Amino acid sequence: MTSSPPPETLPEHQVILENTDWASLMTPHGTGELLPAALAQLLDSDPAVRAAAADEALIGHQNTIYEATVPVAQFVAAILDHPATAADEDDAAADADALHPPTRAVLLEWLSSTAFDADDETLASCNRRFEGRYLDVDAEMRAFRDLRPRFYHAVRPLLDADDPAVRDAAVLAAIPLAEHPDLTGHRDELAARTRRLLATSTDRYTRDRALDALRSWGHDVNGLENPEDVEARESYARFRAERENSRGWGGYTDDPPF
Repeated sequence: MTSSPPPETLPEHQVILENTDWASLMTPHGTGELLPAALAQLLDSDPAVRAAAADEALIGHQNTIYEATVPVAQFVAAILDHPATAADEDDAAADADALHPPTRAVLLEWLSSTAFDADDETLASCNRRFEGRYLDVDAEMRAFRDLRPRFYHAVRPLLDADDPAVRDAAVLAAIPLAEHPDLTGHRDELAARTRRLLATSTDRYTRDRALDALRSWGHDVNGLENPEDVEARESYARFRAERENSRGWGGYTDDPPF
């Protein structure tokens, strides 16, 4: 009898590719029948082919988790340790003008974006419109959220990757995944890396996500914020207040996912 894999283990990438009925799954632009070929090319030896495949395979539109999103995410997480996805990192580090970013950074950025589309804040927003039962009607978001421990354990080895683009993307991907209750014990180690990210990153999106995470985990961020961070936080707070005040008076009433 074959023993069951540990609960945090993802299926092997080829198993996901071959055992998924891609043609039956919806994507932003129809069914997923073309996804297997694109996903397989993420492991091509040519970085240009991998970059083109990422444009085709890494589906997403309007903050929505589609039927094909979960198996794509499983495949992406399963190949993060594949030699082909790491092959371009030495070249990218040596050449600041490299045509393509490291493949693993691209994969992690997509996984991060998708995880934020299914994070607790997004769920809370959706629950307000579904009387707290949004996951009863969105099976895809529920499935993604249930798999967060497996995704996290695939990302975790890259939190200290040599390539800075991969390392930073891994931290940003791990943040929303660590919201899962089973991962609370990993938040301290992730907080240290999030602080390190804030010490080097000037990207507005990255800084906002990192600061929000530390606040939600109970950390004091006063010494980590710069003036631009404070301005962005206050501006967003004003926007949210104005949006709440506009509800029911001709303003916007929908929150993502759309």
